[in-house]
Amino acid sequence: MKATVRIGGASGFWGDSAVAAPQLVRRGEVNYLVFDYLAELTMSILVAQRAKDPGLGYATDFVDVAMKSVLAEVAAKGIRVVANAGGVNPRACAAALARLAESAGVKLGIAVVEGDDVMPLLPQLREQGVREMFSGAPLPERVASATAYLGAIPIARALAAGADVVVTGRCVDSALVLGPLMHEFGWAADDYDRLAAASLAGHIVECGCQATGGLFTDWESVPGWEDMGYPVLECASDGSFVVTKPAGTGGLVSVPAVAEQMLYEIGDPASYVLPDVICDFSEVRLEQAGPERVRVTGARGFAPTDRYKVSATWVDGFRAAGSLTIIGIDAARKARRTGEAILARTRGIFRHLGLPDYARARVEVLGAEDIYGPHARAGATREAVLRVAVHHPVKQALEIFAREIAPAGTSWSPGTTGAGGRPGVSPLVRLFSFTVPKSALAPTVTVGGETHAVAIPPGRADAGSGRRPSPPGPAAPPEGTTVEVPLVALAHGRSGDKGDSVNIGVIAREARFLPLLRAQLTPEAVKAWFAHLVRGDVVCYEVPGIGALNFVLHEALDGGGMASLRNDPLGKGFAQMLLDMPVKVPAALARELGGTRLA
Repeated sequence: MKATVRIGGASGFWGDSAVAAPQLVRRGEVNYLVFDYLAELTMSILVAQRAKDPGLGYATDFVDVAMKSVLAEVAAKGIRVVANAGGVNPRACAAALARLAESAGVKLGIAVVEGDDVMPLLPQLREQGVREMFSGAPLPERVASATAYLGAIPIARALAAGADVVVTGRCVDSALVLGPLMHEFGWAADDYDRLAAASLAGHIVECGCQATGGLFTDWESVPGWEDMGYPVLECASDGSFVVTKPAGTGGLVSVPAVAEQMLYEIGDPASYVLPDVICDFSEVRLEQAGPERVRVTGARGFAPTDRYKVSATWVDGFRAAGSLTIIGIDAARKARRTGEAILARTRGIFRHLGLPDYARARVEVLGAEDIYGPHARAGATREAVLRVAVHHPVKQALEIFAREIAPAGTSWSPGTTGAGGRPGVSPLVRLFSFTVPKSALAPTVTVGGETHAVAIPPGRADAGSGRRPSPPGPAAPPEGTTVEVPLVALAHGRSGDKGDSVNIGVIAREARFLPLLRAQLTPEAVKAWFAHLVRGDVVCYEVPGIGALNFVLHEALDGGGMASLRNDPLGKGFAQMLLDMPVKVPAALARELGGTRLA
């Protein structure tokens, strides 16, 4: 058993930089290379690809770009690879990789993990009246994909069988790290604290450079964007780990940067439900253990539930989005009128042709701070980008819409330019989440031409039901003379999406600021700040270990993902908007803070 296992996170999504794998293989001194590719939208794209070509349905970049660039070095150095690049066709992905290895004269043992496909169960589930886990809606009639988030045990079994590369379909992102660590350290399926720690490690690196300074609040402090270091984990058998990156690369590994990523796309940090373990990250401690090194300890784990979460996608008509640039005096007002004219003109054409109205339509003026709603302060802008996004049940209607964008360049506002080509029309994909009993699925591992069933512990129906989050700490409204400063003066923040919800992790820059935040940054205050965007409830979870508050804003993303018509469908800008919120501090503290954060 190794004293430590070094794991490099080489992909945060399908489309991540091609520099990641070569950097980690040549400069990262890693034992494992892990690749995460599968967002919900990606699954629906892969389903459509497989429908056109039975040999597709996987993340082709994994084979054609990433592995092609490092294949010989990975084999020579004995680096093992785990990737969920299999999508909805892991066998085709493995076959393509095998052909690449054979053509390069490289011997690779490739394993395939299957068993996540829930599509065969849909008729039975529909009869049982399965409902969407958040909205309570019934299962749609036509489902494009339905895959369960498998855990790490099949990956560990594949590695134990001698696989050099493990290709999976849908699994939880963190399983790509947990599986290797279960294998290397011999952890049992009920060693919950260690499983939770390794799951946190996987969560931190699953988005690539977001763990090493990417998207960091204090972005100006992050050097070397052109050579950002991808994350490397140094993992110990007790579950503790260090986050670092290859020596000499750009980026930043610091406690605040890692804390931001720790809360990214998390709901309740004290009850993060995964197929192998329910994690409690509320008392996790982060320590700067040297330059570009953050040590992580304190995760706790509990028995998992007896169900898998399933992510299904379905098509609800079509969508398109067109844009124009407007230059000159009153650019924002001219852009808005242009967008309204495009919608009015196309609605007239629809009526003439007997087509229904848009299901939804949205006009946004980028540069006028539309997304800020009542908090916008752009004033008079002389350069704006008009964006018009629409949703319609009939594809022909959106083809008409696409045709009517460019005529604005000669018909209406002076200073109109930047039309480019006609916008494309694509299916509008919605997410439908539900759960199925673990006993309903049978994960398998295929390696060396043989397929083996993988036994999964059944879990507990009451898992996590008796646990309660930590009570909130003391709140301290500012006393005496106060001054308003933007929240960014007191905190770091990062936001991310989960379906139609968005979370915002707010981490106090110093422990002494946290009581001020508790007093003013309440769920009610956050809800009011985002009243123009958020339709559902706002819930706050305390994370005392890192001095943070985690807000979950429900029904906040206009449907989220490919269903949203917003320019920011994934909630990437929510933390930035919240960090602009004014909070009151004692005048003496305001003077102490000073600097650009008050600007």
